[in-house]
Amino acid sequence: MLDDADFTKQRKAMVRDQIVARGIRDPLLLDALSEVPRHRFVPAEYMDMAYADGPLPIGQGQTISQPYIVALMTELLELTGEEVVLEVGTGSGYQAAILAKLARIVHTIERHGELAERAERILQAIGVTNIQVHVGDGSLGLPKYAPFQAIIVTAAAPGVPQPLFDQLAPGGRLVIPVGASGMQDLQCWKRVGDDFNSKSVLPVAFVPLRGEHGWKEERWRWS
Repeated sequence: MLDDADFTKQRKAMVRDQIVARGIRDPLLLDALSEVPRHRFVPAEYMDMAYADGPLPIGQGQTISQPYIVALMTELLELTGEEVVLEVGTGSGYQAAILAKLARIVHTIERHGELAERAERILQAIGVTNIQVHVGDGSLGLPKYAPFQAIIVTAAAPGVPQPLFDQLAPGGRLVIPVGASGMQDLQCWKRVGDDFNSKSVLPVAFVPLRGEHGWKEERWRWS
């Protein structure tokens, strides 16, 4: 059975070998990855694999993303510490915990109530106080709390949901995987006035975004 010292050692190795070695350099992000106990966010049966270089199942057909992808998507948001951030797809809560180290407030929304409740319990247990967890259709965003200076979507969409464009503040950034089953394109969008500029970052593989502006079961499967 691994103890806290073992997990700390694994976490430092994760940051060194998976994150820094792949070019992530933001010191505040590296500090966040070094501090947040990723093993607390995975089911007990996978805890000894928490710092491995890949995603892990967390139940409800969802996953906790590969550490490097968490780091990369966070870095693309270019957070300064003053932002109100929207995360679509709470999942385990780990991505939200990383964001909370780098932003003022994080609103995270999850369609599975059980996952949302579990993530909220873990976040409270580790002392994170600037995250609000919501249950609902993430493809609709959270208009009550908009605008957001940064939006991150942790599930693959058929395209960028229009409500997320509408809720992005001027100058804000939106990071989202777009595409169908198997492989998607990780995209980074920036709002400039009423225009939106985008760049393609790299191929990724995520679970599907469900909801009004997400994938329907039959289309995801056969696209």
